[in-house]
Amino acid sequence: MRIIILFIFFILPVVGYTQIVPPLTPPPPPPGLPVDGLTGALFIMGLIYGSKKIYKDSSS
Repeated sequence: MRIIILFIFFILPVVGYTQIVPPLTPPPPPPGLPVDGLTGALFIMGLIYGSKKIYKDSSS
């Protein structure tokens, strides 16, 4: 009787978890999107470059 109870409580749930299908992989991102990690740095570099350019043009 103990073997049947152990089988029901321990073995059957393990068998159920092994049959779960893994989630699907997401599709790759479309080409041409900006890289997320460098967007802020590129924006700051553009501001610095633009301000230097404006300052240089206004001083002459």
